[in-house]
Amino acid sequence: MLHSTSPAPFSPFFFFSRHSVDGNIRSVTDKSDQSIVDPTKVIQLSWKPRAFLYKGFMSAAECDHVVKMAKDKLQKSMVADNESGKSVLSNIRTSSGMFLSKGQDEVINRIEERIAAWTFLPKENGEAIQVLRYEFGEKYEPHYDYFHDKYNQALGGHRIATVLMYLSDVVKGGETVFPSSEDTTVKDDSWSDCAKKGIAVKPRKGDALLFYSLHPDATPDESSLHGGCPVIEGEKWSATKWIHVLPFGKPKKEGCADENEKCGEWAAYGECDKNPSYMVGTQEWPGACRKSCKVC
Repeated sequence: MLHSTSPAPFSPFFFFSRHSVDGNIRSVTDKSDQSIVDPTKVIQLSWKPRAFLYKGFMSAAECDHVVKMAKDKLQKSMVADNESGKSVLSNIRTSSGMFLSKGQDEVINRIEERIAAWTFLPKENGEAIQVLRYEFGEKYEPHYDYFHDKYNQALGGHRIATVLMYLSDVVKGGETVFPSSEDTTVKDDSWSDCAKKGIAVKPRKGDALLFYSLHPDATPDESSLHGGCPVIEGEKWSATKWIHVLPFGKPKKEGCADENEKCGEWAAYGECDKNPSYMVGTQEWPGACRKSCKVC
């Protein structure tokens, strides 16, 4: 654990400017009214891979706010194809999820600022936050967060780091595990079998896991292989922020085309209105199904 014994010359707290907020968001931010990063709450889990756990990174109200924003916009989760870089359905990943927009509201912006302060990585290098729900038996098989395809690498280089925020407690299962890591800890029966090999983290509401997918020399770290264990009892909500080595952004689109062959089907089911962040996007961040949504 990291400690600071004196407030001078170094303070363990990083402060951001205050913001006034209105409506429902006020209840989320009244308690603090400032974004604070406290290194004394960070636990170093492993050096291979480099992994750190921040206890209480988000407040319960912030967690509930993010879940509420995502709950009615979930779709089956996809994975990036290693060759084309396109998003495809796979049994490797069985959760449901959606993407928030960067800085979507005061709370999301505050969380993104806090992530940047903790990781010392610029906000603009991060992808939009992805919110995920795992129900009974759902999981994410061990995988890497760095890319194999050239398409995704062109958006901002490799993913250098991942911040995984736990938005709910889970009765049993749902741990994040690094199966290639060395761990001599003897785990009791409160851990699922999936989590007993390698460094593992139980999902606890408000905690956040930071791990690096690249070595300090920017080469891929194979020990960063990680997975989400099946949920055995309860429900798991999480939010992921992937951070790249360079500012992250989509290439400028030429013409009017869909990025996914299912765009027409999704549009017919009303997803242009239900999930506009992904389907339509914005002028700065064009969506994946603009043609089917008839916005170009």
